[in-house]
Amino acid sequence: MAQVDGDRLQVGKHSFGSRLLVGTGKYSDNETARQALETSGSEVVTVAVRRVNLDRDAPDSFWNAIDLERFTLLPNTAGCKTAQEAIRTAHLAREVGMGELVKLEVIDDPKTLFPDSQGTLEAARVLVEEGFTVLPYVSDDLTVCRKLEQVGCAAVMPLASPIGSGLGLRNPMRIRLIVEALSVPVIVDAGVGTASDATKAMELGCDGVLMNTAIAGAKDPVLMAAAMRDAILAGRAAFRAGRIPMKRYATASSPLTGLVD
Repeated sequence: MAQVDGDRLQVGKHSFGSRLLVGTGKYSDNETARQALETSGSEVVTVAVRRVNLDRDAPDSFWNAIDLERFTLLPNTAGCKTAQEAIRTAHLAREVGMGELVKLEVIDDPKTLFPDSQGTLEAARVLVEEGFTVLPYVSDDLTVCRKLEQVGCAAVMPLASPIGSGLGLRNPMRIRLIVEALSVPVIVDAGVGTASDATKAMELGCDGVLMNTAIAGAKDPVLMAAAMRDAILAGRAAFRAGRIPMKRYATASSPLTGLVD
């Protein structure tokens, strides 16, 4: 419903019908991954450039596991600890044919996996100037998100909570402030645990949600992929419909005039 009327996700020059972006790692086997990705309805899959076999002729190459006729690749710079590492990884992704879209990650804290804001800004500025469509993974910091928009990022991807934690949205008001302040898409990334987390993010006005562990780590990844697909649609529709105001006291659902004595 949210897609049929032309309500599409626009990221730079790219347009997508689905607002669910999914990862390709952590699945128990390739067949489960294939079924989950297909069921999710997603049109964008993210791939950790430094953690997959890029050799197209190798049996375990990721090129053999993803239907490139259906999915747009979003290579990411996971594992990079400095701006320069991230820039080199983005260059590698483009050189092997992954395109100019890049999910930028610069992380120097191995325990929390929180993003390095300064390193992310530095890398983003360079990559934008070099023609990349940059989607940076960032903390839920409005100031940093605004600076990333100013340097030309096509979207920002604030975390909901630590990567892989499944804690859901820890600071919904901070996410809401980012949504209200920016003109580029806001795509929640990291920390989603279940369908209600995805719905909540979309109800706040986020433009999309990226997830991996929440689907791949579920007891039934294919069923969870279906749940996440529907959750994104429901949350987006609810946001567009406009919720009723919250009140402290009851309000009668039926008219109070013309009551029978």
